[in-house]
Amino acid sequence: MTTSDKRLLTRLASPADASAIAAIYNWYIEHSICTFEEQPLAPAQMRERIAGASAGKPWLVLEQDGMVLGYAYASVWKARAAYGRSREVTVYLHRDATGKGHGKRLYRHLIDEIQKKPIHSLIASIALPNAGSIALHESLGFVKVGQLSEVGHKFGEYVDVGYWQLLL
Repeated sequence: MTTSDKRLLTRLASPADASAIAAIYNWYIEHSICTFEEQPLAPAQMRERIAGASAGKPWLVLEQDGMVLGYAYASVWKARAAYGRSREVTVYLHRDATGKGHGKRLYRHLIDEIQKKPIHSLIASIALPNAGSIALHESLGFVKVGQLSEVGHKFGEYVDVGYWQLLL
């Protein structure tokens, strides 16, 4: 899948994108509560994650003039067979690419790709507070379905996690 306009290109991620994706993600690891990972990833580790992509678990990148601005992907919600029609989804943008509609663009393309398979439910977990992520998800039709208190601990603070769901 490839879509482009205004020098923006949304496409399937490849192993060649691992360094750029790791750089984007590592900033969030080091500077935010958006992810509960605490150690930066090497490009080789990100390459392994991208290699796990499939038609039901796509990884997409958004690039402009050859530079990766962000990525989005779907992963297994839980390992049990009965969860097979559900996916956890997420999006990360380069810190200088936020607030420009790129996250929404990536998510729309990700949802389009996921809908090609018999997937019924998308789940997004959001470390709170995160007004921008909440607004993004709700603008795409995700609805808050729950919240767990103080389940994460990062930067010396306990962090709540909210769950948003979109039924396809």
